[in-house]
Amino acid sequence: MEFSAELAKAIMVAGKAIGAGLAMGIGAIGPGVGEGSIGAHAMDAIARQPELTNVITTRMILADAIAETTGIYSLVIAFLILFAL
Repeated sequence: MEFSAELAKAIMVAGKAIGAGLAMGIGAIGPGVGEGSIGAHAMDAIARQPELTNVITTRMILADAIAETTGIYSLVIAFLILFAL
């Protein structure tokens, strides 16, 4: 069986798709776990001190935004793998 240019191109496209999928799939685990932990701890804090609900909610949203950045970085890397390499 000869190794043709079409087969090489197909293997390269498959490698890009697998790499992008792994980058996005593995990269989404961290933000999911982090945001869940942040939300759980915020609910605990609100249950202990209901008078600080507004302050805790604001800080929870900021912390969620920071935790989400790694997921966005993963998405950017997946796009780079698919379209720039």
